[in-house]
Amino acid sequence: MLVNNKIIRFGALASILCFALLATQSLFAQNTTPSPSPTASPAVSPPAPTLEQRVAGLEAYLTNGDPTVPLKDKDGNIPKDLTTPSVGASGPGHNAWMMTSSALVLFMTLPGLALFYGGLVRKKNVLSVLAQCLGIAGLVTILWWAFGYSLVFGKNFNNPFFGGSEYFFLNGVNSAPNTDYSYWVSQNVYSMYQLMFAIITPALIIGAIAERMKYSTVLIFIGFWMFLVYFPMAHMVWGITGFMDGIWNPTSSIKAIDFAGGTVVHMTSGWSALILCLILGPRLGFKKEPMPPHSMVLCMFGTGMLWVGWYGVNAGSAVAADGIAANAFMATTLATAIAAFTWATIEKIFRGKASVLGYCSGAVAGLVVITPACGFVNSTGAVIIGVLAGAIPYLAVSILKPALNYDDALDTFGVHAVGGTLGALLTGLLATKEVNSNLKDELLASLFKSQVFAVIVTLVLSVVATAVIGFALKKAIGLRPTTEVETAGLDVSEHGEEAYID
Repeated sequence: MLVNNKIIRFGALASILCFALLATQSLFAQNTTPSPSPTASPAVSPPAPTLEQRVAGLEAYLTNGDPTVPLKDKDGNIPKDLTTPSVGASGPGHNAWMMTSSALVLFMTLPGLALFYGGLVRKKNVLSVLAQCLGIAGLVTILWWAFGYSLVFGKNFNNPFFGGSEYFFLNGVNSAPNTDYSYWVSQNVYSMYQLMFAIITPALIIGAIAERMKYSTVLIFIGFWMFLVYFPMAHMVWGITGFMDGIWNPTSSIKAIDFAGGTVVHMTSGWSALILCLILGPRLGFKKEPMPPHSMVLCMFGTGMLWVGWYGVNAGSAVAADGIAANAFMATTLATAIAAFTWATIEKIFRGKASVLGYCSGAVAGLVVITPACGFVNSTGAVIIGVLAGAIPYLAVSILKPALNYDDALDTFGVHAVGGTLGALLTGLLATKEVNSNLKDELLASLFKSQVFAVIVTLVLSVVATAVIGFALKKAIGLRPTTEVETAGLDVSEHGEEAYID
């Protein structure tokens, strides 16, 4: 009994000591914990997106839509700091397609156009064509980095003819999308994609003036031409504040459409090429001595490269790997193949032979004419375009050119100016909202009329600007080399090299 009492007393004493220890610790914690500042407000966590909002943002990637739409309230506003990981991020699939398209468009110039044009000139001038393509690629890249991208795709000028200065020297052009043009493609990728268009467009001009213009003058001409023709024209048609951007600029004065460059690329280069070749005059010996292509093999190689690369132009102009890009891919294939076949068939009927040059010219004509329409027309429209693309440029080259007696050396005007104009007009007739839902009824109702106005603006700008630059340079520094240089060939005289060593 005595032992039990001792155990009880010991347990009670231990309990009292434990309670006292806990009380002391609690008191110490109260005395050492700083009191909150009376002026501090509790931190507010940013609102968290719901699971539905996060999933909807990912679904926007699949449909090439706006990932911010699920975050907006009934008034169209996004609560402060509410976002999801998909907002402001590039999409890997769309980005990959646009990087591939950029490489394809560059492939069109180097080596596609260089070999296509190079094969069509005489062997004493083939390197001059290659050098001009390379020189234009370098010059235009410098201009694009410094000013061009911003003047075309900027907007702080709030001007229908020039974009802005915010992207001069590609300032701020990083891997985040520029949502004025794409929700899912990095702006640096988009800028490089558009650079490739800016390179090939002036390079097309050299086909008309091949074999007879000084290399240095070519580059100076192109430098001025980019600022007076290409930059304003590209902004007018594709810029978010553009004068003729019928889809994305609700305040545009002319509600025209151009999916991949019928007016911007082919009309500007083709009509400018005609004016420049008229200012230059014909090659020495024109119509007095034969001037056949020196290598149809190179021409055929170049044609194939142009065709392959053109998928980057046309399908890439969807700025996404989506259904519109798929339609553009299909339309491009149909129109090009049918145009090549049509041109060669006409040759066979009226001249007795279907030439490789005819097939090549027809293929390029098909590519040109389908370019403005490929994202807007269905397969039937593409077939119609293919047939007309093989026939109308053929007539321009075989009948109009001899009748007017101008020396468009490699038929740049007949294929690109005539083809680009034809494509712009056919787009106004054949575009359908079943292919591209961005085509609203009110746009379609007056589309052909708008396309006619766009053609007129493009033609006037190209002709007037080219005439001003051409005559100014002719007076200031001269356009042509000496008679001796032109007779010997531009390769040795201008570049110190020969394409072929006998």
